Amino acid sequence: MDWKLLNRNVIEEFRINSGRVAQFGDLPVVILNTIGAKTGNLLEVPLITVIDDGRMYLFGTNAGAKKQPAWIYNLRANPVIDVEFKTEVFRANLTELDGQQRKDRIQIQSQQTPQFADYIASSAPRQVAVFRIDPL
Repeated sequence: MDWKLLNRNVIEEFRINSGRVAQFGDLPVVILNTIGAKTGNLLEVPLITVIDDGRMYLFGTNAGAKKQPAWIYNLRANPVIDVEFKTEVFRANLTELDGQQRKDRIQIQSQQTPQFADYIASSAPRQVAVFRIDPL
């Protein structure tokens, strides 16, 4: 699969349709404007976000792969970025959850979404990273 082409198409559709992407149905999508940890280049990454109690979360499931997605390394190196959601762009700090906070968030999401639970199981023993989007 050509992920770069897929991401470009998702980003284009997102921007044309005020943040909606047909293949994701009603799931909320964000575009992270990350900075490459190695290159320093600006990278646009479309992701499904989880909104719970007014807060937005990202999970590094990588569709259940054994390898972390690249965007995690970029956020760890440069956590203050611009985030696009619907029609707005805002500056945010992406805070990585650890310990019990991470476990609790994964447990909540696993109970709500069977596919997510499958991703967690198939990615083991890798620990799936969880980030909270904190607008600045």
